[in-house]
Amino acid sequence: MVPRATGVTEALATDAPATAGRRARLAHPLLLMTAIVLASLNMRAALASVAPLVGEIAEQYGLSSTASSLVTSVPVLFLGAGALVAPWLGRRFGVEPVLLAALVLLGAGILVRVLPSVYALYGGGVLVGTAIALLNVLMPGLIKRDFPDRAAPMTSLYTGAMIAGATVVAAASVPLEDAFGGSWEASLAFWSLLAALAAVAWLPQVLLAKGRTGQAGQAEQAGRAEQAGRGRRPHDGPGALSVVAAAPARSVWRSALAWQVTLFMGLQSLWTYVLIAWMPTIFTDHGMSRSTAGVMFAFNTLTQVAGAFAVPLLAGRMRSQRPLVVLVTTLVAAGYAGLLAAPVQGAWLWSALLGVGQGGGVGLALTLIVLRAGDAVTASRLSGMAQTVGYLLAAAGPLVAGAVHQATGSWTVPIVLVLGVCATALVVGLLAAGDRKV
Repeated sequence: MVPRATGVTEALATDAPATAGRRARLAHPLLLMTAIVLASLNMRAALASVAPLVGEIAEQYGLSSTASSLVTSVPVLFLGAGALVAPWLGRRFGVEPVLLAALVLLGAGILVRVLPSVYALYGGGVLVGTAIALLNVLMPGLIKRDFPDRAAPMTSLYTGAMIAGATVVAAASVPLEDAFGGSWEASLAFWSLLAALAAVAWLPQVLLAKGRTGQAGQAEQAGRAEQAGRGRRPHDGPGALSVVAAAPARSVWRSALAWQVTLFMGLQSLWTYVLIAWMPTIFTDHGMSRSTAGVMFAFNTLTQVAGAFAVPLLAGRMRSQRPLVVLVTTLVAAGYAGLLAAPVQGAWLWSALLGVGQGGGVGLALTLIVLRAGDAVTASRLSGMAQTVGYLLAAAGPLVAGAVHQATGSWTVPIVLVLGVCATALVVGLLAAGDRKV
């Protein structure tokens, strides 16, 4: 059955030679879906594994609150910096090889981070952030390319897997530390095995992508040549996310809608990474035990799965996603307000509200990238823009929260500032959620 599509993708879907390449890509859909899920499990794991252990890391190296925040801020900063080069790497080398290289780099970064040096701690964070940036940026374009008629469900699958991976890691970090004789280094290093497993799963995809330069690739190239002659703008050739077009594409950087999607991505990332960096510390500073705070953090991450699965599915069925923007921002704001009013007494409720809102926020942001893009190329470019600017903005969150906490000796002002972020996200999200295309 020919996938339903609109605009540029409709021209492709009705052309048999052009669809031959995509069918070749999906000759082994279970392998592809397995590879996507395993890669997604790694997209938050290396970040979530640090938060429950920040206290021990800071104590070992004698770090202040501001310096401790850099342990989580540096990877997020390079989520933005790495996103700058991800679209070019995908076009130059192909999506599948770059995703494989990113997983190898991620495993290496995790191991570097636990070397006995504060410089290695931050340097490993650079590698981790860069690797995750490549995964973050290229995944939406790959889904738009290979699952154009199932973009929202596939986005739901990979965002749900991303949150599930973070949940397991957050819950297991402290028990692993205890199992390894109190070694936080061994606890963090353990998760390099997850990256290695995902890299193995991507090897068949790299081989299949290379094989598409043969018979299936020739069919797709013939389809592109024919469509270029008719002035159409088809999908890119084997493995990459570029186009052969009669006229250059409009830059997403000049689109107001693209900036609205980008700012929503950044603001929802900011409220999430503040919690990733500081949620266990907020609880322990108010008298909660360290082990219970770790459980709360894991519970918060677990509840994100519900939002990450449900919101993209709902978003794909709506012409306008504005009700979902209101929902996720309200949930997050209510959770932060709870942390301000009664952090320990209502910990389970605040963790749940924040979790569903966080998961729904990231799922909605990633779905907006796919829904607001007219084709796979635009999705890749918009993903690169949204995640470059968005994560550079988000990186300021943990750092500013830590610095303000250190200056005031309280979490009140940092939480009030994040409530302001929620209000701003509501405004830009409502603008980004209209039924339009970049």
